Amino acid sequence: MPFRFSRRYMRLLVSRSNVATWIAEEDGRMEGFAIVEWARESGGVIGYIQTIEVAPDRRNQGVGGELLRRIEDSVRAVGAQAIWLHVDAENARAIRLYELQGYRCEGREEDYYAPAHAALIYGKPLESEPAS
Repeated sequence: MPFRFSRRYMRLLVSRSNVATWIAEEDGRMEGFAIVEWARESGGVIGYIQTIEVAPDRRNQGVGGELLRRIEDSVRAVGAQAIWLHVDAENARAIRLYELQGYRCEGREEDYYAPAHAALIYGKPLESEPAS
C-alpha cells in the first residue's frame, strides 16, 4: 500500500496525544488504515482526517466506511463538534463515500497535492452520539 506521507512524518503524527489511528486487518494482513487528529479552536474541538487508505483489492467492500465511522467516533469521544478533510478532486470513490456519510463540499484548494492537482475540502458537523 503506497503511503502519501514519509515514515518520519507518520511516526511523529501517530505519537501525538491528539491523534487516533485505526488499522483494518484480516488474517494478519493490513487492509487499510485511518488517522484523525483534533484541536481546540475558538468554536470548540474540531477533527481533521489526515488520511484514510484502503488496499486496492479491498476497496468498495466497506473497509473505508468502517474506518470513517471509527475515526468519527474517536473525535466525538473528545468532544469534537465537527470534522473536516481534504480529498483529491479526482478521487470519485472517496468523494462518494464522504457524501454518503453526510460530508459536504466546502471549498477547493488548488495545487494542494502537487501543481495542477487540487483538493476538495469536505466537512461534517458531528452530533454528540453517532447516528443510528
